[in-house]
Amino acid sequence: MEPLYQQTHKQVHEIQSHMGRLETADKQSLHLVENEIQASIDQVFSHLERLEILSSKEPPNKRQNAKLRVDQLKYDVQHLQTALRNFQHQRYAKEQQERQREELLSRTFTTNGTQKKLLDIANMLGLSNTVMRLIEKRAFQDKYFMIGGMLLTCVVMFLVVQYLT
Repeated sequence: MEPLYQQTHKQVHEIQSHMGRLETADKQSLHLVENEIQASIDQVFSHLERLEILSSKEPPNKRQNAKLRVDQLKYDVQHLQTALRNFQHQRYAKEQQERQREELLSRTFTTNGTQKKLLDIANMLGLSNTVMRLIEKRAFQDKYFMIGGMLLTCVVMFLVVQYLT
């Protein structure tokens, strides 16, 4: 049992050192490092199963200590497995955010182009420049009415809260 335990313990320490490589790895080798770590973790789990069987066959005076050592290794490996999953989740989230950012940056928001197209369509329909100016003036006035209405609503809400509570 002891040689297998030592080998497994050494593998756990190697996995911990490989986890540090995840932070510094470039994007191309990142998947290879992750796969290598996952394969090592899987191998350690199979060693732990074997160690559990062997620890139950130890003499009664050594059995408790052997099981404790195996349980500690199991806890360490589970912690490493969780750390790897967290790293992968953060990487996937970061990649998704980068894709969304690139998508947003590739879009062009042109309100002037839309307004120009609208004017062209209106001219095709035969609306005169005077009517177009009246529409623009009305839109400008409507914006002030909307802002005034919003402010009036906020004042009324404030007064209701102030006097009714």
